[in-house]
Amino acid sequence: MRVERPVLVHVVHRLYRAGAELLAADLARSLSDEYRFAFVCLDEVGPLGEELRGEGFEVRCVERRPGVDLGTIRRMAEVMGDLGPSLVHAHQYTPFFYASSARFTAGTPRVLFTEHGRHYPDRRKLKRVVANRFLLGAGDRVTAVGGFVRDALVRNEGLAGSRIEVVYNGIDTRGFGSPRRGREEVRRELGLGAETPVAIQVARFHPVKDHATALRSMAHLTVSRPDAVLLLVGDGECRSDLERQVDELGLRRQVRFLGVRDDVADLLAASDLFLLTSVSEGVSLTLLEAMSAGLPVVATDVGGNPEVVEDGVTGLLAGRGRDVELASAMVRLLGDASLRRSMGGAGVEKARSRFDRGRMISAYRALYDAMTERGVLRLAC
Repeated sequence: MRVERPVLVHVVHRLYRAGAELLAADLARSLSDEYRFAFVCLDEVGPLGEELRGEGFEVRCVERRPGVDLGTIRRMAEVMGDLGPSLVHAHQYTPFFYASSARFTAGTPRVLFTEHGRHYPDRRKLKRVVANRFLLGAGDRVTAVGGFVRDALVRNEGLAGSRIEVVYNGIDTRGFGSPRRGREEVRRELGLGAETPVAIQVARFHPVKDHATALRSMAHLTVSRPDAVLLLVGDGECRSDLERQVDELGLRRQVRFLGVRDDVADLLAASDLFLLTSVSEGVSLTLLEAMSAGLPVVATDVGGNPEVVEDGVTGLLAGRGRDVELASAMVRLLGDASLRRSMGGAGVEKARSRFDRGRMISAYRALYDAMTERGVLRLAC
């Protein structure tokens, strides 16, 4: 008996190469034999969206305007009516709001709402708490990428904890432990010496990632380790401000802007530690990638970071915005190769045991099956 693939629509802000969007793309690529996936972007298609179009996925954009845009609700309802999904998977709160609101005019199906992270500062808003009682239907489901995110949904969105399932982000942990090129080759390409202390930060240039604190930390670090280098991988709205800060701090020789790269595993293998200075975080994919590559981590003690980084075991945590503390942690790790190896090894074990991609995909597949008719049809076959 041949089972027709149900249509499943991912709703996102935009399809850039960021955590929520990469997860949505990974699920679509991995489960396309069982579901027919499409994507609806609120704001713009983005480079990942164009890539997905090239692979044959349908990608639409409803061109949301600032504020609460009633026109977006109407356009969302029209798109959903055209696509005819059996399930809508909304990534982050605003996509959930518009996907759920469209049901009042289009009768769109059940919604799976996945929260990936939280804004900072994160405050409870009574209007949203009340609205959520109407937006979240009886047949809808909610997932959070970590315990911190789940608690925030209960505390600040008024959602019942019993309705929220934690599904940790997952990556190909084995792949990041197997770079295509060796450490020496990559360092030669970057003009780095074999013994140069190298920290790396992989994150979009956005205020929530707080690269400004990373640069201040680097300025403190170079007092005792003037030969240290920080590799910044990524791009975004804050780049010009960060380049200006690098000049003001006199760090042009120590900080390298590498842009968006497709050889992150190679760059991690060429580095000595991973740095993440976010003011808020869900479960960072780049943290998981670094740990899978065997790198010890220095990160801010915010959001889901403590769920990923075990302080003193897989890395070192410091307070939000505490550039001196972060610099001290980097000095400690760069001065102790044995500690780096120990923490790196512990990070690999934790990443593989808790944050494996296969486990994540299986969890979402089970949710999809439970929320559509596919689970019933699978048993009938």
